[in-house]
Amino acid sequence: MRFLRCLYIHGIMLYMMKEIDLKLQGKIKRLTNNTFKFDERVGEGWFSAVYFLKSCEIAEKYKPNNIVTMQFFQKNHAVLCGTDEAIALIKTFAKEPKSLEVYSLKDGDKIAPYETVLTITGPYQNFGFLEGIIDGILGRRTSVATNVYNVAKAARVSGIQKPVIFMGDRDDHYTQQAGDGYAAYIGGSTAQATHAMNEWWGKQGMGTMPHALIQLFEGDVVAAAKAYHESYPNDDVVALVDYNNDVITDSLRLAHAFGDKLKSVRIDTSQNMVDKYFFKHEERLGRFDPRGVNAKLIFALREALDQEGYHHVKIMVSGGFNTEKIKSFEEQKVPVDMYGIGNSLLKVNIGFTGDNVILNGEPQAKTGRKYQPNARLEKVDD
Repeated sequence: MRFLRCLYIHGIMLYMMKEIDLKLQGKIKRLTNNTFKFDERVGEGWFSAVYFLKSCEIAEKYKPNNIVTMQFFQKNHAVLCGTDEAIALIKTFAKEPKSLEVYSLKDGDKIAPYETVLTITGPYQNFGFLEGIIDGILGRRTSVATNVYNVAKAARVSGIQKPVIFMGDRDDHYTQQAGDGYAAYIGGSTAQATHAMNEWWGKQGMGTMPHALIQLFEGDVVAAAKAYHESYPNDDVVALVDYNNDVITDSLRLAHAFGDKLKSVRIDTSQNMVDKYFFKHEERLGRFDPRGVNAKLIFALREALDQEGYHHVKIMVSGGFNTEKIKSFEEQKVPVDMYGIGNSLLKVNIGFTGDNVILNGEPQAKTGRKYQPNARLEKVDD
C-alpha cells in the first residue's frame, strides 16, 4: 500500500464542495455496527462511571419494570457527529437492545443549543450505564466536526472551497485517529494525513514529504523531491519548502528543476522563525509580525513564481492555522490554495448531557430539565 498518496488539487476542490453539500443536506449514509472496533470491556462497565453501574443494579432490584426516556443535548450551534457510533454502541452493549426505542438525528446535521439529538427509551438498567460513554462520543466527535466545519467555511470564498487537509496525527493519541478522521470528514475535510483517519469513510491517507526526508538529503530539497518522484512517479510533486527557512529560493529551485511537474509547494515555517526573504528585503518589513507563515511571505512567493512563469504551482500553508487565521488570510485575499491544519481542530469544546426526562410515560426530570421533543429525530431500526 502506498504511503501518503498525494491528491490532485483541483480534484480535491470539486470533491470537497460536493461532499460538504451532501453532508449539509443530510445525505450521508449511516455507518453500520461493523465499522466500529469497541473494547469488549464496555459491556462489563469498565468505562462507565461507578454511580451509573450502581444505579443500574438498584433499578434492576427495585424498579425493574420502569420505562424511562433519556435525551441528549448540548449548548452550542454545532455540526453533529457521533450518532452512528453511539447507536452502534447501544446495539452492541445494551442489555436486550431490542427492548429499547432509539430516535436520533444524523451525523452532519446542524444543531442548535439545547436541541435534542438522541433519545433512548426502555428499562434504565438495560442502558443507563452507557450514558457517560455516549456523552463522550458525541462531545468529541461533534467538537472535531464543528471545528473543521468552521475552518472549511472560512476557507470557502465566492463559492469555491479551498481544501482543508486534516493533519492531526501528531496532536492526539493514535487510537483516536479513525473517529477523529471521520468527524473531520463530516465537518468538511476530505483529505487527511493517515490511512486510519480515512478508515470509516473509505479513502486513503494523503501527504507530501516531511522535513525528515529533506534532512536525509542534507537539506537539498530538490534532491529529496527527485527521490520522492522517482519512488512514487504517479504522485503529484508537492514539495515542502521551509526546511532551509528560505521558501522563495527553494520554491524557485524546485520549479526550475521540475517545471510543469511541480504541482504545489507547502510552507510550514515555525512560528518563532523569520524567513530569509525579510532579511534580503528589509524594506518590506512593517507593522506586522514577520514570523511564521504570514501573508506578506505568501504574497511574495506567489509574485516570485508568477514572474518566472510558474503560474500553475499551487501554494499550501500549514503550521498554526485556525479559523481566525484563515479568515484573516481570506479577507486579505492571500493567494493560498490549500490549508493544512492539525492541533486547532482537535479541541474538545462541546459537551453533551444525558438526562432522564420521562418515567413510565409521564414527565419526570430534575428541576431545570424537561423533555424537549424534536420533530427532526428519526427512529433507528433494530
